[in-house]
Amino acid sequence: MTDLLAHYPLTPATYHELLRADGSLRPHWQRLFRQLERSGAAQLRQRQALVARQIQENGVTYNVYADPKGTDRPWELDLLPNLLSAEEWQPIAAGVAQRARLLNALLGDLYGEQQLLRDGLLPSELVFGHPNFLWPCQGVRPVGGVFLHSYAVDLARDAGGRWQVLADRTQAPSGAGYALENRQIVSRAFPELYRDLRVQYLAGYFRTLQETLSRHAPCEGETPLVVLLTPGRFNETYFEHLYLARQLGFPLVEGHDLTVRDDTLYLKTLGGLKRVHAVLRRLDDDFCDPLELRTDSALGVPGLLAAVRRGRVLVANALGSGVLESPGLLGFLPQLSQRLIGETLLLPSVDSRWLGSAGVLDATLARLGERVIKPAFPSQSFEPLFGQGLDAEGLAALAERLRARPHNYVAQAQAQLSQAPIWQGGELQARAIGMRVFAVASADGQYWVMPGGLTRVAARAGAEVVSMQRGGASKDTWVLTDQPVHGEPLRPRNLGVRDLIRQDPYLPSRVVENLYWFGRYSERCDDGARLLRVVLARYVDADGDDCALQSALNLGERLGLLPPAGEAGLERRLLKALCGDDWPFSLRANLRRLHWAAAQVRGRLSQENWNAVLELQREAQSLDPAHADLGEGLDSLSRLVMSLAALSGFALDDMTRDDGWRFLMIGRRIERVQFFAESLAAFLRGGTVWDAGSLEWLLELGNSTITYRSRYLASPQLIPVLDLLLLHDQNPHALRFQLQAVERTLARLNRTFGVPQELQLSGLIGRLLAFDLATLENPLFGASGLDAVLLGLADLLQEIAQAAGQISDRLELRYFAHIDDISQQTVSA
Repeated sequence: MTDLLAHYPLTPATYHELLRADGSLRPHWQRLFRQLERSGAAQLRQRQALVARQIQENGVTYNVYADPKGTDRPWELDLLPNLLSAEEWQPIAAGVAQRARLLNALLGDLYGEQQLLRDGLLPSELVFGHPNFLWPCQGVRPVGGVFLHSYAVDLARDAGGRWQVLADRTQAPSGAGYALENRQIVSRAFPELYRDLRVQYLAGYFRTLQETLSRHAPCEGETPLVVLLTPGRFNETYFEHLYLARQLGFPLVEGHDLTVRDDTLYLKTLGGLKRVHAVLRRLDDDFCDPLELRTDSALGVPGLLAAVRRGRVLVANALGSGVLESPGLLGFLPQLSQRLIGETLLLPSVDSRWLGSAGVLDATLARLGERVIKPAFPSQSFEPLFGQGLDAEGLAALAERLRARPHNYVAQAQAQLSQAPIWQGGELQARAIGMRVFAVASADGQYWVMPGGLTRVAARAGAEVVSMQRGGASKDTWVLTDQPVHGEPLRPRNLGVRDLIRQDPYLPSRVVENLYWFGRYSERCDDGARLLRVVLARYVDADGDDCALQSALNLGERLGLLPPAGEAGLERRLLKALCGDDWPFSLRANLRRLHWAAAQVRGRLSQENWNAVLELQREAQSLDPAHADLGEGLDSLSRLVMSLAALSGFALDDMTRDDGWRFLMIGRRIERVQFFAESLAAFLRGGTVWDAGSLEWLLELGNSTITYRSRYLASPQLIPVLDLLLLHDQNPHALRFQLQAVERTLARLNRTFGVPQELQLSGLIGRLLAFDLATLENPLFGASGLDAVLLGLADLLQEIAQAAGQISDRLELRYFAHIDDISQQTVSA
């Protein structure tokens, strides 16, 4: 004990999870502590490294806005679990379940008869003044009669070891997914200990949630379709949304994936509209329906509340449940518990007083230095103010604010957080902790409490607030038992031959659209990088071919990749095309668009594929327009081309050939057809078609230099170059190859979805194949005749580029926007 606890503080005014007041180990920690002693510092460092590696490999993140580590900050997880004995856990579980029942009943009254308000047991200002009390939800009875399907509560121990409630989470409680991920990682770090201590499993929470939503969903004889609604990748807990969707087997959707027709909610899929019977939302109340709730919301589903009102869809938790998250309600709950469920509240709340109540303001001002002041409503965005941290002037200013608007504030006693051991710097240290515990409504109307939860750890020693946004970490929470462990770990259900699925039946159109644009931007970045590399290589080379450089510059200008001449010198124009923030067609801008599209479909990419995308993002960030020069830019372009080639390899060898993959590939091919047809058309009109230097960079642009050299052993000449880049049926970079691949994919999509093909490529392909290269060596044509032939070929190539753009537009209207007759068909789940 001496070595491990050499620097471990034991403060008498604080409850320590590990140690008693006399410094001895608490009984349920002894086995873990002996394991730490046997392991030694070196082995514990290896275990911590294992934890960090699994977090990185699993892509576990917690997004923090304006964080220097980036928006996708790795999840912080301490090696050591927090332990709770069975005797400690039972009253916690009973108190949390009771509290969930109470709050569910409270929601039923607030959106029903409002008898509590009539009887004066609850101040109307605290309810009606809350922005999450949604008047359009008044009188709406949710399907199954349950308002609160999932519930979380933040707990902390006082100095005597008693648990107190700090906050209720009733709107869209987060953290259950992180708790499960913590369990899976830490149990692998201590597999023998996890088994020997008989840690209770978390799986029952997730199974109960699955069963409750499926059973209560208004199916009307159909197989229930439950979706998980996320606000998107910029939400701080977006990883958890992805993770829960996988664990629960629910499609992860955003508001744009859903539509309401005839007061019925549908998911927009490639095969048409499929009815949604239940929504597990991670979106705040007022954002869910811009028609009746928050009109500026771009995240919700217009008409969702009408579908809820008609009983056509279950939304969990019920819309408007966020009204219960006001800290001002905590002081009223003991009396409400007696009234609504006839029971004494088992879990006390930290002493909380709403300043709008009679006499509370004066009592608070008398002890302001001992209180924490919090906003009564979420519309007041300020951090809690700790009276003990303010000087006399600060206290006076705060008192003036409270007198001016007492209804807006809640005064709480400062919670004394308990201390738990963490493994940091090769030794045990103590940090303040709080615990979030989760409950889920079961089919019989009771609440099942997850045996464990998410223990949150303060970022530094002596911190008074535990917050993930402030850099805090987390712990796995182990609830121990002396009995055999009930239930089983979360495992997928047994699947048989009848359950085999070859295509995702609930593939949202938005996901497919982003895969499509992921493919297009991958190719667009590759094309742009290759063209800029052609130009920069010839510009930087002091002995370069001026004719070849000028023809390449002309092509870049024709395609709009280079800023117009005359705005600045050539070097500045090239740097602007490479990394200019104010040039919308710069390579850096397109790399950002590529990362955006990839981030929207992160759940469909392997970890290796996603890492390749992140590497591209780092390359884009390294292109600093303030310090870049063309030599460094040329080196960056070579690295970028290699990284973009890796994305192409992942698309061809890493992804399942499903409909999402087909749209990704058709996006790449349409982009390549457009770019290369326009490039060849511009080249043929440029007047340098017979110049060997220009033909050399044209081969480089088409990634066909090696093929040409190995076959012809000669300098580039027009006829073999055109054959290789236009008409070759085995060269994947040839226009013919890509056109025929696009035509085959379109035919496959049309057969799959029963849509007649309206945009035909076969005519254009036939005209291209009919072009006779022998015409270019016919002496009867003369110079002017050959120019006319080349211009005719350029016109055909321009038609092909335009046709590719029209196909892209039609694909978007039919499969993504769902605005034509066929795409609007309704498909029964």
